[in-house]
Amino acid sequence: MILLILVISYIIGSVPFALIVGKWKYGIDIREHGSGNLGGTNTFRILGKKAGFIVTISDILKGTLAASLPLLLNTDLHVLLAGIPAVIGHCYPLFARFKGGKAVATSAGILLFYAPLMFLLLIAVFFMVLYLTKYVSLSSLVACMAAVLYGIVVHDILLITVMSAFLLFLLYRHRTNIGRIIAKTEPKIKWL
Repeated sequence: MILLILVISYIIGSVPFALIVGKWKYGIDIREHGSGNLGGTNTFRILGKKAGFIVTISDILKGTLAASLPLLLNTDLHVLLAGIPAVIGHCYPLFARFKGGKAVATSAGILLFYAPLMFLLLIAVFFMVLYLTKYVSLSSLVACMAAVLYGIVVHDILLITVMSAFLLFLLYRHRTNIGRIIAKTEPKIKWL
């Protein structure tokens, strides 16, 4: 049953909402525009706010659904562990030639299911950093660091471990963004 949950979680994570929304509603393959990533940020930049919100919320909810599988299927697998394959599926999707997004929204969706109050705190951290810096990538990384710190404060060893692993993964996935931030060439968001 645990193996089945992990496989289902990966398949859920592999659903490329940015590609689906782009092709279905706009006739655009988002992989051919902007950063080429199948995530919310690229969708906002290329297709606009409505499509960006739809993709971001869908990517969050696929993390939430994946994390809920142990409860839905009545197993003892920890929800954080059940969500990990969904993050991998989002980054390396089976249905999009293994080229996906950067895992931020799907990771957030897992945390939404695991600890809703922590999720709200992390959203606040994300938007505070975004307001101050206008960098989505930096805001995502700081929010992930905040999740690790939250785990330390509440003495949740598994949360610390999983979020530390996610942080390392996000650093790897955002390595080009970090380079552009240092070089001051990373695109900033516009609020209006």
